[in-house]
Amino acid sequence: MAEQHGRRGTTIAGFRVLGVAIRREPWIFTLSTLGSVLFGALTVADAWVLGWATDHVVLPAFDDGEIGASMLVAVVALFLGVALLRAVGIVARRLGAGVMQYRMQAHTRRAVTRQYLRLPMAWHQRHPTGQLLSNANSDVEAAWAPIAPLPMAVGTLAMMVIAVAQMLLADLVLAVVGLLVFPAVVLANLAYQRLASPLMTRAQQLRAELSEIAHESFDGAMVVKTLGREAEETRRFETVAHELRDVNTRAGRIRAAFDPTLAALPNLGVLVVLALGVARVLDGAADAGDVVTIAYLLTIVSFPIRSIGWLLGEFPRSVVGYERADAVLRATGEMQYGERSLPAVGVGARLELRGVGFAYDPDQPLLRQVDFTVEPGRTVALVGATASGKSTLTMLVSRLVDPDRGEILLDGTDLRDLAPGELARTLALVPQSAFLFDDTVRGNITLGAEIPDDEVWAALRAAQAEGFVAALPQGLDTRLGERGASLSGGQRQRISLARALVRQPRLLILDDATSAVDPEVEARILEALRSGATSGSLLVVAYRKGTIALADEVVHLDGGRVVDRGTHEELLVRDPAYAALVNAYETEHEPVQEGA
Repeated sequence: MAEQHGRRGTTIAGFRVLGVAIRREPWIFTLSTLGSVLFGALTVADAWVLGWATDHVVLPAFDDGEIGASMLVAVVALFLGVALLRAVGIVARRLGAGVMQYRMQAHTRRAVTRQYLRLPMAWHQRHPTGQLLSNANSDVEAAWAPIAPLPMAVGTLAMMVIAVAQMLLADLVLAVVGLLVFPAVVLANLAYQRLASPLMTRAQQLRAELSEIAHESFDGAMVVKTLGREAEETRRFETVAHELRDVNTRAGRIRAAFDPTLAALPNLGVLVVLALGVARVLDGAADAGDVVTIAYLLTIVSFPIRSIGWLLGEFPRSVVGYERADAVLRATGEMQYGERSLPAVGVGARLELRGVGFAYDPDQPLLRQVDFTVEPGRTVALVGATASGKSTLTMLVSRLVDPDRGEILLDGTDLRDLAPGELARTLALVPQSAFLFDDTVRGNITLGAEIPDDEVWAALRAAQAEGFVAALPQGLDTRLGERGASLSGGQRQRISLARALVRQPRLLILDDATSAVDPEVEARILEALRSGATSGSLLVVAYRKGTIALADEVVHLDGGRVVDRGTHEELLVRDPAYAALVNAYETEHEPVQEGA
């Protein structure tokens, strides 16, 4: 990325980023710029008032020994009028810049978030969570940081033009001498961009890495604590944090040299102008008022130079942040949808897989020519050894990812032909790892939908969760803590199951979703599902004999292929590998007793 900056120039890239903001918010930019131009023009008017007062009030007072009251009132009125109008310009400039900056940040964050939702799971699996958080947060803030000084810089350009014109009209020689500071400013800025851009690029990368490490540590807090890895995690975080500190320190040192240089160059110009101006006044080649005006204008010109420096100083970090966020917005691979719809109510859906193949790594196919059908209202158990592709199949059926080959049909319609939202309205997936929000029981089940409490309780009853929820201090209004920390693993799974059941899906997929409950409770849950808790079809990833025996049909998956289908009893007789698998699981795993 640094090489790319070197090719096209950070300054040019920075102005392109600002062009995006100006095109999106033209009216706010215009308002703030007009305020800044008003401020700049009135600031230059101060110099004219000062020069006029020097020639018409101050010097005559020295000659006459007194100041006329009318002239004094005129000078005070001029200064007050200029000050009031300048204050109006400051308010308009700052208000417009702030509104424009925060609106662009909000717009970009929403765009990045919408893109996250559009992109398939395969894309998310290639990008760490910490990086995604950084793209939506620090990268967005960095991208639009130059908006704050932008109106000021644009407005002060007008100030500079007016000031330079007035300087040239006052005294051409002094003006030319004073304006020699501009080439020096350009050279200083070029040096700053060259030194700062690589550091800003690295700093943004390190912020993403730091966020990723922090997210992993917090997410895996239980593993870290129970295995005593606190010191190692601290060192891992510390290494990146120290590198980020060092990079920011180096960038800060460069900025610390750049800002004073910008401030000093106009002051040097003022000293030169005053020295030359005194000589020209003594020679009769210039008026004292003109020298005062030009010297004051040079101090005014220093402010536009500094404001432009503030703008340019933000460009390296802004360009890096924008390109990192824009990389998300330009990412391809979002899922395509059709326009087909499915029945909203009725009997269970018919699921059919035809020649489905999928691979995370093209050289290592995970699923090969998978074919099976779940008839409406039937329960099918999916059984297979670890890494045989069962959970991947549930992701394919839920269309979290699309198959590389083959078709998955729901009621005869390819999932890729369904309109957006149709599959979510028809199908519900309950994964093994139950995720709960830091919300109430009701909030975790309804997820904001308008669902009556009697339906919530019915879903809890079917999930065998009614008893422990009723025993909670506030019942449905009890907050569960982050990730449901106040509940046992089995209780979290049952809340997750109730969340799916309350939506009355026509196809319910359980990906080992009752692994943390004891076999007796699991049997009651499955029996409730079969006996009317849901009228939909049921696809269950299962290991326990009791669970498998409740299925109408069993699909044995091995090596990414369906090797046998039939009832549990039929497969025990004719499929030795299946019998060995389920018997081994039954003998080697003691029942899991969940907390109350």
